[in-house]
Amino acid sequence: MVYYFTMDARPTTDELRPHGKADEARLRDAGFRWGDKGTHTSRTIMLDELRAVLANCRPDATRDDYLAAIHEDNCLGKRTAATRKLSSQRLSELYALDPDVPLFRVMRRCWYSDRDGQAILAMLLALARDPLLRASAPPVLRMRPGEELARQQMTDALNRVVGSRLSESTLDKVVRNAASSWTQSGHLKGRGRKARQAVTPTAATTAFALLLGYLAGKRGEALFESLWAQVLDAPAGELMHLAMDARRLGFLDMSQSGGVIDLTFSRLLAPDERR
Repeated sequence: MVYYFTMDARPTTDELRPHGKADEARLRDAGFRWGDKGTHTSRTIMLDELRAVLANCRPDATRDDYLAAIHEDNCLGKRTAATRKLSSQRLSELYALDPDVPLFRVMRRCWYSDRDGQAILAMLLALARDPLLRASAPPVLRMRPGEELARQQMTDALNRVVGSRLSESTLDKVVRNAASSWTQSGHLKGRGRKARQAVTPTAATTAFALLLGYLAGKRGEALFESLWAQVLDAPAGELMHLAMDARRLGFLDMSQSGGVIDLTFSRLLAPDERR
């Protein structure tokens, strides 16, 4: 069976603009965040810290368990109570650290089943929750492997989102932090000068990227062309095969008939969340 898709769509940050209060409430309940502020004014995606927290807690941990691991057990190795509290705040901004938030709960399920995909899973969830990081995505995702990052393009992309609301020094810090985050996820490499490299998607990262697109309102073929899908650095045909693997692993339900693709996530979402 041959699947025909195109991946010509440019990555865009417009996919999370709510259409009315009901849509805004739905997206917020799922775990998405938007606006002109974000964690990347002061931090990166904090991949090592996220790994430490999830490694020190049970797969079915509650939000209180995560906070206790950071504040009381000091799983992050912070010297003071103030820095522990600040770290938990920033991690909560990026990832929620709350199984009552669907995006975090699903990411956590994928996380424990796919060690190789953890960096991409963290990036996908952070993109959904940090508008500043999301604004940095188009210039990175448009780069070809080996191409050097042009920081001015990232600055321009951020300016289009935040306008004059950030000072020049803060904007420069956001660019540095975002570049570091894309390096942690594997999309960039290098220290001073950063160059693009391709990441390798897995069944679990594909399932989570498709879920993000689904909750953001995409359906059918459009799921394989969303911003989230483009983070995976793979053509739609490859993502389709990975989605089939994800179906076999119990992450999603998928059918194809008459050229129409139907994807649902009854295995990942509670009934009220599916509605």
